[in-house]
Amino acid sequence: MKNLKISVLAAALAFGALAPATGAELPVYKDPAAAPAARAADLLGRMTTEEKLGQLQQLDGLWDTGAYREEFPKLAREGRLGSTLNVRTAPHANALQKEAVENSRLGVPVLFAFDVIHGYRTIFPVPLAESAQWDPALAERAAAAAAEEAYAVGLKWTFAPMVDIARDPRWGRIVEGSGEDAYLGSKLAAARVRGFQGADFAAPGRLMACAKHWAGYGAAEAGRDYNSTDISPSALRNVYFPPFKAAVDAGAATFMTAFNDLNGVPSTAHKANIAGVLRGEWGFKGFVVSDYTSVKELIAHGLAADDEDAAVKALSAGVDMEMVSTLYRDKGPAALAAGRLRAADLDASALRVLEMKFRAGIFEHPYIDPALEAKTLLTPEKLRLALDAALKSLVLLKNEGALLPLDPGSRKVAVIGKLADSREDMLGSWAADGKPADAVTLLEGIKAVVSPGTRVVYSSGCYTGDASEKELKAAVSAAAGADVIIVAVGESALMSGEAASRVSLALPGRQRELLERLKKTGRPVVAVLFNGRPLELGWLDANIPAILEAWQPGTRGGLAVAQALFGLANPGGKLPVTFPRSVGQVPIYYAHRATGRPTSLTEKYSSRYIDSSSTPLYPFGYGLSYSSFTFSNLLVSPASIKPDGKALVSVDVKNVSARAGDEVAQLYIRDPAGSETRPLRELKGFERVTLAPGESRTLRFELTPAELGWHYAGGFAVEPGTFKVYVGSSSAAGLEVSFEVLP
Repeated sequence: MKNLKISVLAAALAFGALAPATGAELPVYKDPAAAPAARAADLLGRMTTEEKLGQLQQLDGLWDTGAYREEFPKLAREGRLGSTLNVRTAPHANALQKEAVENSRLGVPVLFAFDVIHGYRTIFPVPLAESAQWDPALAERAAAAAAEEAYAVGLKWTFAPMVDIARDPRWGRIVEGSGEDAYLGSKLAAARVRGFQGADFAAPGRLMACAKHWAGYGAAEAGRDYNSTDISPSALRNVYFPPFKAAVDAGAATFMTAFNDLNGVPSTAHKANIAGVLRGEWGFKGFVVSDYTSVKELIAHGLAADDEDAAVKALSAGVDMEMVSTLYRDKGPAALAAGRLRAADLDASALRVLEMKFRAGIFEHPYIDPALEAKTLLTPEKLRLALDAALKSLVLLKNEGALLPLDPGSRKVAVIGKLADSREDMLGSWAADGKPADAVTLLEGIKAVVSPGTRVVYSSGCYTGDASEKELKAAVSAAAGADVIIVAVGESALMSGEAASRVSLALPGRQRELLERLKKTGRPVVAVLFNGRPLELGWLDANIPAILEAWQPGTRGGLAVAQALFGLANPGGKLPVTFPRSVGQVPIYYAHRATGRPTSLTEKYSSRYIDSSSTPLYPFGYGLSYSSFTFSNLLVSPASIKPDGKALVSVDVKNVSARAGDEVAQLYIRDPAGSETRPLRELKGFERVTLAPGESRTLRFELTPAELGWHYAGGFAVEPGTFKVYVGSSSAAGLEVSFEVLP
């Protein structure tokens, strides 16, 4: 601790916080009272070309230990290491930072980054599960808790939130986003940015957020990760761009480019999107970082001829920082000398990076207190928040005969499936520094909530791969005579996430067979799903009386599921993504346009399948509860508005059951006729409410040009005509009213 205090003092002296009384004029960049932009400009003017390029370089440390690589101290001393990813914990971060702050010519600190996606050490539900909460305030609190933990180990930048809209569940990274809808995705994007950054991301316990992946990555063809995308201007503007715009409006400090080729131009060299839309139209003032080696990958895409060409095209497009590959650093000087790279582009990128470093406060506070980690990670408050987050992410898909909630005093409960006792799979993908040892499994959760006299019997049954006949028979034997059989099925944590695309959405391995055998025992069966994407659940829906979607619920996930199963909590989550009947329906999403021949069960020449229903198994926004709710008195006023006006919508929601519970009221609109066709329904408002038995509440929504407008070829506008409004408990909402937009 003494050495750290000495280092902090030296840093303060170096940057003017404790300027020695020498009488010399303090450089602007060392003056904490000066504006970040002025400090950055002054510092830039003192830099060599190599130092400027160094600020654009991010290198990866050792993910498993948080240590830096052998060459990093030398690069830091030379002012050629702008940022790292994976380097963390006070011993590693402070030692490397000392080289940059105290031993380099200009003393520019290193920016430490990490993938803090859904928690750092306390792991919250995966983002898709968090989206099922339909509760942006809760998502903001989770992001703030994650930022506090990450800051305590020396981090100041997270590569989150991922705000890609995804409508193909085969794509593994659907787990990292908010699902299929631009409106829900936008609300959550803004909430997560606010959670990570707070009012001032220079404050202790806050991180710089990074909206990713810009742009269109979630539309990868065939759901295959890193694949090309071909997206119309209308779809880009109305579906894929809005969550990114919401992140900009919320103050996101950084953006990350995507791996994909978008309409023939790789995103990491897409100047029209980066310089044109992001900076030009939206006024984004932060900096843009490439994804992992995506600058180098411009060659494989077929856009760049060689390393230098790739560096020039990415930097000229406005990609300010290069992640892991070193083309800027290695090829930049020659490209500048030959006139292939403009010095103005280099300066603009370096200036943006430097300004964000000043705004992040790391010049005045470059070090982390080693004692902070022990006081911050896995606190009781964060664990309670993780439990609440997991509870609110649960989606009850089926509850035939009110099988759930179960009786905690049951004589015998059989718990089947490897996923029921897998700590690692509770955490999901991108679990940062979450430790499996910290996680509560479903089996542990059940044992904690049932009565002392209840016998809990466990059998691993089968996992997501092959299983032996012996294992299946053992599971059936364990279930014999049970009052209820709880079966955990789904995917392992590694089956979703980056580079985890799937051709099939079926339950992997012999899990379906296991369920069939358990059903034949004649005992009641409850299926609990642990997964990071929608799965094919047609057989389960037809044969299993109760199905609970638990996703990958985090550190306290097993306890949350157990509490819901045995009635200590009431599920109230809603699906943020459509569940298809089969993979053949993909892509399937609620906000599709009409056709000239709408689906008909009787008309052959209509938009339908000959071997399946065209409808989803579970629609967007769907989710049951142990409580029952009604919607009534849907009103809109005034009856007509001007294009720049607003309409007020009200609806009564009532709990008509004997149990308190949560309902998510969802408001959708439709513009039936206009200069361009629009979706049959568009989500434009929602609110999650908790209602006591018999309680009724009037909810109010406001429809403004932001909700009613559409990005047409000529720009954003609200077109005159009739607008329909639907309100209910899912995208199949039943109540309907309309109003007019006058010319």
